[in-house]
Order: sequence, then structure tokens, then C-alpha cells
Amino acid sequence: MTYSNNKRTNQRDLPKINNNIRFPQVRVIGTEGEQLGILDTRDANRMAEEQELDLVLVSETSDPPVCRIMDYGKFKFEQEKKARAIRKKQHTADIKEVKMRYKIDEHDYQVRVSQAKRFLNAGDKVKATINFRGREAQHVHLGQELLERMAQDLTELAEIQQKPKKEGRNMIMFLSPKK
Repeated sequence: MTYSNNKRTNQRDLPKINNNIRFPQVRVIGTEGEQLGILDTRDANRMAEEQELDLVLVSETSDPPVCRIMDYGKFKFEQEKKARAIRKKQHTADIKEVKMRYKIDEHDYQVRVSQAKRFLNAGDKVKATINFRGREAQHVHLGQELLERMAQDLTELAEIQQKPKKEGRNMIMFLSPKK
């Protein structure tokens, strides 16, 4: 059997199979995991072809190298399936942003806090941003107090990753979920 791979991969990443195995002798393992002994590579290939399976190089570092008789297509499918399941279970922490002004109304502030809680419960980091316009930049201390108040309101769920810091016309604070 021959296989073509649609994705561009490095040939070294793929295991050597069938006629691509370049060792004179190999230790052969059967389909059920039984030891078939040390055989010439041609004989092992012939044995795999008779069973309509592939000879796959499992370990080339041992002496002699170890090969297994198996259905390579099925093996490759199972490996990809396991890799997909692992990737699906991983959660990367995204950064979600909550924007407000320092003159925010109480209800609007509570809405931003509840948004931040939702993001933190989902395992994401929160970037709290206060935007200053025009002469509002004179009241940086009020923006800092607001961000500190937000951090205080979220102490049960979050810890401060970066304290409030002014960058240009914005003041930014990062919160990360508690472990």
C-alpha cells in the first residue's frame, strides 16, 4: 500500500514504512503484539504484504531496529484523532477587554463588573481600560481609583496581573483568574 499526504510535511516527521525502511534486518512485531523474531527486511515486507498490511518502523535506535506489521492508514487516523481530542480539551486564556470612562454611572459600572466576572469564570484574562478624552487627562487619579475599586470588587475571582498604568490617553489594568 502507498500513501500520499495532502499536507506538506517534512519527510523526517513521517515514520518509515514498507520499502522506505533501509535496514538489512529488523525485529518484527505482529498485528497482535507478538514477537515474530529478527528477519530480513525483504522477508518482513513480504509478510506484511501477504496480510495486506504495512511494515512500519517503530524504533530505529534499538539494535536491530523494531518494525510492526499494522494498517498504517488506520494507525495514522487514530493518532490524528487523539491529537484533535487533546487540542479540543486545551483552553487558551484569551484577553477580553472591558472599556469604560472614569465618569461612568453606577449601573453601567456594575454591568462592566458582571462582564468581567463572566470572562474570569470562563478562564480568560480581563483587560480593564479607562479612556480619557481632552481635559479628562487631568483626572488620572479618578481613573486609578475606579480601576482599584473594580479590582476590589473582583477579589474573589481575580488577582491583579498588572496594576493600573497610564498609556497615552488610556489607563489599563490586567486581571487574571485565580487558580
